[in-house]
Amino acid sequence: MPKDIRPQPGILDITLYQGGDSSIAGQREAIKLSSNENPLGPSDRAVEAFRRAGHTLHRYPSSSHAALRAAIGGVYGLDPDRIICGAGSDEVISFLCQAYAGPGDEVLHTEHGFAMYRISALGAGATPVSVPERRRTVDVDAVLAACGARTRLVFIANPANPTGTMLDAATVARLADGVPAHTLLVLDGAYAEYADVPDGALELATARPNVMVTRTFSKIHGLGGLRVGWGHGPRAVIDVLNRLRGPFNLSTAQQDAAEAAILDREHLERCRTENARLRAWLTAGLREIGVPCDDSQANFVLARFDGAAEAEACDAHLKQCGLIVRRVGSYGLPGCLRITVGDEPACRRVVHAIAQFKGLR
Repeated sequence: MPKDIRPQPGILDITLYQGGDSSIAGQREAIKLSSNENPLGPSDRAVEAFRRAGHTLHRYPSSSHAALRAAIGGVYGLDPDRIICGAGSDEVISFLCQAYAGPGDEVLHTEHGFAMYRISALGAGATPVSVPERRRTVDVDAVLAACGARTRLVFIANPANPTGTMLDAATVARLADGVPAHTLLVLDGAYAEYADVPDGALELATARPNVMVTRTFSKIHGLGGLRVGWGHGPRAVIDVLNRLRGPFNLSTAQQDAAEAAILDREHLERCRTENARLRAWLTAGLREIGVPCDDSQANFVLARFDGAAEAEACDAHLKQCGLIVRRVGSYGLPGCLRITVGDEPACRRVVHAIAQFKGLR
């Protein structure tokens, strides 16, 4: 790079995001349990809407996302004018950092928090601040203690990724009560639909002037390949974010498929119920063979091993068995493996393979 052509401060400090592996060299039928994808796939209605959109590829998409925002608002009882849609919730997170943080500002996230918080903060020239967790769970008191005059954004994933742990609604409300008035609290609910208990986030974002919620269609709705997300918050914040949003950031196919997906509540409930059943089975199966894991409220389980060496060795064994899981050393958890809740055969295979690794079968 020519010495006089330089990127903005912070950008070269970004470590490129690494998605979950999707293949194993020499194996054609590997089972992917590394990216928290929905094994049941998208709604049939969403697939059909995507197909129909192919007939209008010569037309520009709606720039207002009005139909999709109305569908989201109708399902959740929200004002569509307080909803923004993006290319995955990642784009909404990026808009928030661009709009509300910059050089001299701080963006807080927890030590095992989603990597995009740090990446988006650095991309905006702000300083990311990592706050310790307590037993792989967000420590609200530690977060509030870390907030200061320079804190512009606080990102909390609930349920958390990659731990799967979750704060209850009362604790989330206490966090919202405690952040400084000049700080925007962002509650990332990418996995909220999988949780057994409500987090109260949407209600907080409706009532509070400094709370924002992000959601995604990539997880329970099974549209990871389309990249659609949304955010809900104060009207003034949504107005600011829309000034950054490209007018055609979502294609017609994205909008139509997402609208059909969110309206198919039967498919969502089927996915939620099946995930809860297999998540409980996978958790119990791992614990039975001596692999501890926290109670997860998402569609994955964080398996803990005796240090990085054992986790790495187990990961290698799983690959030999045709199973791809996620190593999470980059999230400060080198002794852990994150395992997506797949279909029943996949869950049984992964527990059996880990038991083999442990010398139990």
